[in-house]
Amino acid sequence: MNQMFRPAQAEQKPALEILAGSVERVTFHNAENGFAVLKVHTRGKRDLVTVVGHTPAVAAGEWITASGIWISDRTHGLQFKAEVLKTTPPTGAEGIEKYLASGQMRGIGSTLAKRIVAAFGVDTFEMIEAAPERLTEVPGIGRMRASRIVAGWAEQKAVREIMGDVTLNKTGRLESDFAARATQAARLAAPFHSAMAVRR
Repeated sequence: MNQMFRPAQAEQKPALEILAGSVERVTFHNAENGFAVLKVHTRGKRDLVTVVGHTPAVAAGEWITASGIWISDRTHGLQFKAEVLKTTPPTGAEGIEKYLASGQMRGIGSTLAKRIVAAFGVDTFEMIEAAPERLTEVPGIGRMRASRIVAGWAEQKAVREIMGDVTLNKTGRLESDFAARATQAARLAAPFHSAMAVRR
């Protein structure tokens, strides 16, 4: 009796899915290797989605786009494991408020974040860059605090621009010279640090 032998098929990897949404909170982020655990609000999901992956920087309120697969963790349950994870600053008022209150910006807590967004809305970031002296229009913000906010925003922007091309190797190590990049970020942010003084 003749038998037909079929070549063993190579194990196929599951197709990557795309997930996008706003970061509700950052549960964990390791600045050394970029590993992050995020709670994300996505369309079509009533509950927050747990996303795990690697990114140089992330904050609540930001928008993420991730490609990866769904996994079931014995301890933590259903998660989206991202092979690629990209973040962008928020554009909506709610996201901007969460971002400002996340601790990424110096001198801003949740109460002050509400006041700033109430005053400037979706134009908040543009205003901080183009007319930072207007921050003093917000109750509770004097020149000193405004200067700290402007410096914090400039540093965050500079770091994101420099870190935009950072990649992660298979072990999750950031393939970059952080010391050199930090120095470069400081140089780019320097002009903004004196913005308030120039506009006084």
